[in-house]
Amino acid sequence: MATVAVAALQAQLTDDTAANVAHVTELVRAAAAKGAQIILPSELFEGHYFCRTQREQDFARARSAEGHPTLRHFQQLAAQLGVVIPVSFFEAAGPEHYNSVAVFDADGRHLGVYRKSHIPDGPGYQEKFFFKPGNTGFRTFATRFGTIGVAICWDQWFPEAARAMTLAGADVLFYPTAIGSEPEEPELDSKDAWQRVMIGHAVANAAGVVAANRIGREGDGPGAITFYGSSFVCDARGDKLAELGRDDEGIALATLDLEQVKRVRASMGFFRDRRPDLYRRIVE
Repeated sequence: MATVAVAALQAQLTDDTAANVAHVTELVRAAAAKGAQIILPSELFEGHYFCRTQREQDFARARSAEGHPTLRHFQQLAAQLGVVIPVSFFEAAGPEHYNSVAVFDADGRHLGVYRKSHIPDGPGYQEKFFFKPGNTGFRTFATRFGTIGVAICWDQWFPEAARAMTLAGADVLFYPTAIGSEPEEPELDSKDAWQRVMIGHAVANAAGVVAANRIGREGDGPGAITFYGSSFVCDARGDKLAELGRDDEGIALATLDLEQVKRVRASMGFFRDRRPDLYRRIVE
């Protein structure tokens, strides 16, 4: 039976990069010790979620992928532990800036970068000020433990993104995330909808899903965000196999049966019965 052990990491983060890298490293090591083979930290974990406001000085957080100290650290850690790590970072590419993930295989090989395609713009989540829409397209990565797709936060709300990654061969979809309260709508709690939409992707594509979010309150006053955690893993039937609470630091760890993925995908007929010729309005 072909299986893969996956883990979503959930932590409260400071605005100190060195401290966050050390904390996430501890969690990666703990997940690997528990048998995890693909380990997902949350979105932009090097610091606080700076996109709450539009401050020019926050562009100084961006680094080129080449020679990036955090990427180099986790590349070495992946090789040392024999695990796959998708690493979120604020990428500077010449004059352009992206919200990106670099994927490191279990031998430390750099498999490539995905740049976030859908960029949100609203109170508390003002990412369009910082990030250009990604130009990589939806990618898959053939790792030692299976073929995965990686998309980022707001991407996870779009069924087209999940379908594109699955059509490209992904058996498991990974979503690093930073999401919580809505500063302009304090009564709105999107946690359940956030989980449901990804569980829907799992069912509609017969794919495993792994989502990693942060926890804690960041910022002051009316613009503060309380991140609601709730990181989880679900299987190709949409059943949650592991889940963390709103305030828990730790690891959501589960084993996915890749043979089940293949069986469910074949038996449900979603890809047999697709009618792309009828879907043109989606891209008009």
